[in-house]
Amino acid sequence: MQKTPLNSICRNSLPLIAFAIALVFAWPILQPLPAPRLQPAPTPAAQTTTVTGLERRRLANPAASAHSASLASLGGPRIAAVWFAGSREGASDVSIVFSIFDGETWDSPRPVMTRTQAQRDTGRRIRMLGNPVLWRDAGGRLHLWFVSVGSVGGWAGSAINHAHSDDEGATWSPARRLITSPFFNFSTLVHGAPLALTDGGVALPVYHEFITKRPEWLRFNTQGQIIDKRRLPGSSRQLQPTAAALDEHKILALLRDAGPKRRIHAARSTDGGANWTRATATNLPNPNAGLALLRLADGRLLLASNPVETGRHMLGLQTSADNGQSWSAPLLVDSGTTGDEYSYPALLEDESGAIHLAYTFKRQVIHHLRFAPSALEALK
Repeated sequence: MQKTPLNSICRNSLPLIAFAIALVFAWPILQPLPAPRLQPAPTPAAQTTTVTGLERRRLANPAASAHSASLASLGGPRIAAVWFAGSREGASDVSIVFSIFDGETWDSPRPVMTRTQAQRDTGRRIRMLGNPVLWRDAGGRLHLWFVSVGSVGGWAGSAINHAHSDDEGATWSPARRLITSPFFNFSTLVHGAPLALTDGGVALPVYHEFITKRPEWLRFNTQGQIIDKRRLPGSSRQLQPTAAALDEHKILALLRDAGPKRRIHAARSTDGGANWTRATATNLPNPNAGLALLRLADGRLLLASNPVETGRHMLGLQTSADNGQSWSAPLLVDSGTTGDEYSYPALLEDESGAIHLAYTFKRQVIHHLRFAPSALEALK
């Protein structure tokens, strides 16, 4: 019987040994993640807002076109806004601009991210920017997520980037491109505001547009690393999820409909976003347009959307007192004729208790509304 040389046995065992060593080092990250818990939005200690009626303001815009605003609280009645501005959507001169509201007026907007700057920061060729999302964490740091498109393709070939500021937007860190897929890492976009987690991390609603449209859910740890990604089941023509925490475990996500039903779709989670119900159509109209969802300090849900099946010429607010099972009739905050556009709303309740709504006005400027929660009584 011929004996196998010892060195041959060792050589043949090397792959197995290497796999065993890799498994030992990888074992900690292969363990199931602890279930995420949601951090409830801070409740104002007292309703200190002096707002009585409905206030309307128009933000200055440094370019011909403005779109896709996002809001973040800076403490008290102060808030910040970002949006993308340029000659038109998708143009190479589009930049992400930033402005602060001091409780009375908005300051002059200034670019905080340009195409050339994002290209320099990430080391990649970038053709256009879009869809910024602004958020302030419990430590006061401002986070900016935004979409970039590389040298070829449209929005379906996008990637998400992140930058942060520790001085209320005066200066920003270099942008970094997030890795949301281990393979091609493209076609992940952002639009909805994130939800804070009790462990200091954050959950971010995102969506995919390549070949099919579907909503997804990213979970970040305290170091800003993506540690989990979930697809919301039952949706192949829905996108741009907007979400509200109902308690530390339950989430309601509402979805824009790019399919034939022309209805807002809804999905729910009872374990902090680890698992989701299938997305199903509600009775709320949606003309394939963005929407915003906010849980108010008084427990009600507030929805901003275009409450029609076609066009974006009407923008309305609706409330729900039963966690989204039923909704009030829409109160129109802006309306026009077919072809007008009042779209892509963003909602925020500031620390003084006032509610803020920002939205695209005819693709020219961003409009800002501020009002007290009591003004929503008419929606009951």
